Amino acid sequence: MRVAVLGTGIMGAPMARSIAAAGHEVRAWNRTRERAEPLAEHGVTVADEPAEAVEGADVVLTMLADGDAVEAVVADLPLPEGSVWAQMSTVGAEALERLVARAEGAGVPIVDAPVLGTRAPAEQGQLTVIAAGPPQARERCAPVFDAVGSRTVVLGHEPGTATRMKLVLNTWLLALVEGLAESIALAERLGVDPAKFIEIIDGGPLGPPYAKMKGTMMIERSYEPSFSLALAAKDARLALGAAEAQGLELPALRAIRAQLEKAVELGHGDEDMAAAVEAGRAG
Repeated sequence: MRVAVLGTGIMGAPMARSIAAAGHEVRAWNRTRERAEPLAEHGVTVADEPAEAVEGADVVLTMLADGDAVEAVVADLPLPEGSVWAQMSTVGAEALERLVARAEGAGVPIVDAPVLGTRAPAEQGQLTVIAAGPPQARERCAPVFDAVGSRTVVLGHEPGTATRMKLVLNTWLLALVEGLAESIALAERLGVDPAKFIEIIDGGPLGPPYAKMKGTMMIERSYEPSFSLALAAKDARLALGAAEAQGLELPALRAIRAQLEKAVELGHGDEDMAAAVEAGRAG
């Protein structure tokens, strides 16, 4: 298959490598070309423009920061006749509706397929793909999903279902990270060893592996990004917006968003989401 990958950041770049490693022809584009150029060593053709990347593509994959970024790239993009658009960015429910309308206007089927996972599983081809879209379009995308993920969870025929589920999953994940951050900040203020806290919960029902990984980063103040704090704050805003649209109040998530945004304001936006702990440390 010929696959166009639009967006080669923390997630898009390893996904492009995995697709190429699976034997597909990959053309990639990134707004900052220099970030995409290392992909050439892995057999990926780096394009100067999105239109060059998608020319003749069987699958057009978007993996960009947010809905505005995706909309800006595809607004006037000539999506190839006979192609399928795999929209794998986390964009929120409202933006996804606009992207579906764009696909319909272009006469191209769209598969709503956000992923669960960060840099390490992306590099290992071990993401979880959450897919919703027309069955034939999903089947066309299956080789791509198999290349980037360890499993694909199908949520039906209608694009939008997968994006809504991703908002639910992100709400749980953000609650876990902020709860971990506040527990570590409290341990430090109380004069007890936060590493012992991680040791006590590790391996039991209170200690998922993710807690040990992110908790260690927090304790060591090591924030090499696998998923940036700024994007985590964006995801909190998207989930809150979706909840408000349904008349649902989520006070815990609102507080989490405020803490994430505080840590961004402290200068940690480009660091890993584990830097959320710095908001608590700041008092």
